[in-house]
Amino acid sequence: MSKVTVDKTTCVGCGLCEQNCPDVFVVKDDGIAYVKADSCTSCDLKEVAEQCPVASIKVE
Repeated sequence: MSKVTVDKTTCVGCGLCEQNCPDVFVVKDDGIAYVKADSCTSCDLKEVAEQCPVASIKVE
């Protein structure tokens, strides 16, 4: 299982992660992305992390 984290100090809340993998990410009212789950069968989490414009997502 992967360990997924979002650096809340750099996240700009653009919503790309939530759009690409809503099973794992959610952007809350504070405009920051949060991790709901550490795994997903329908998306490539490393690819989602690479698409983050401010490199806030880490997948280990």
